[in-house]
Amino acid sequence: MIVPEENLNPHIFDNDVEQVAIRKGFGDGLVLAAEADERVVGLCADLTESTHMSEFKKKFPKRFVELGVAEQNLAGVASGMAAMGKIPFLTSYAMFSPGRNWEQIRTTICYNDRPVKIAGSHAGVSVGPDGGTHQAIEDIAITRVVPRMVVISPCDAIEARKATVAAAKTTTPVYVRLAREKTPVITTDASPFEIGKARVYWDGARATPAVAPRVTIIATGALLHQALQAARELATGGIGTIVVNLSTVKPLDEETILAAVKRAPRVVTVEEHQIAGGMGSAVAELLVQRMPVPQELVGVRDKFGQSGSPKELIELFGMSAKAIILAVKRVSTR
Repeated sequence: MIVPEENLNPHIFDNDVEQVAIRKGFGDGLVLAAEADERVVGLCADLTESTHMSEFKKKFPKRFVELGVAEQNLAGVASGMAAMGKIPFLTSYAMFSPGRNWEQIRTTICYNDRPVKIAGSHAGVSVGPDGGTHQAIEDIAITRVVPRMVVISPCDAIEARKATVAAAKTTTPVYVRLAREKTPVITTDASPFEIGKARVYWDGARATPAVAPRVTIIATGALLHQALQAARELATGGIGTIVVNLSTVKPLDEETILAAVKRAPRVVTVEEHQIAGGMGSAVAELLVQRMPVPQELVGVRDKFGQSGSPKELIELFGMSAKAIILAVKRVSTR
């Protein structure tokens, strides 16, 4: 059952659950962060409306810089502003930032330890008709390997807002991964959020205390909703699970992950990203060293994205609730 202490949206499983774009949460959070700290500045690469930096631009025009289609310059300018005491937020599509300007992010931001915050919008295959050239499904892999980088993948718009406000208060480089399409609102204003802290959102033992959960499902980003739907359906078939919202991919909350896996010693990781190098790989790296258990990885399997509706693509690449259920059943027999 849903863990009541997490104060989640009571309408999570309703057919008409409210849906809001995760990128909108970033835009709302950026305004809040800027209101709280005058050092916050915004930089964009000709995508102000699409990335929802437009509200910041309207409210703080003197703290906004438009760099145009020049993502490498975007990172360099942001690093320089951070060196002068500012807290820069830079945004573009994730394919272009951190995709196109990865070396500048690595060297001018992370190597120099500048507290620049990078918002990569339109991540995952749910960008839809834009196709494989615009579907960033490698961005977790390329950001989490860079020293000093914090990597956050919010599950909904509310969590994205909280993550943005929290990122502004850190002294490290931060990458925040944002989806384009409207997705179900899972959390509420009262739901706890902390960078570096995973949360258990579903605990099968709460519903049937006598039945120990068998599988830990660890999900990140908007696919958390699919994971919760899968857990609910599995419970009706007598398979108990624990569902963990891993909103911070780096640093990894080892304590929460290991505690969940100790109780349910089989793992399914769920992400809208390449399996290679993504969140599932990060979890596997932890488990192979600390608590080796069987693991199934749900995500894109070494393919480029393609055009289609978000729902079609989630199904096509095997990341739906149905695919998660099959993965849980496979791993539960091992």
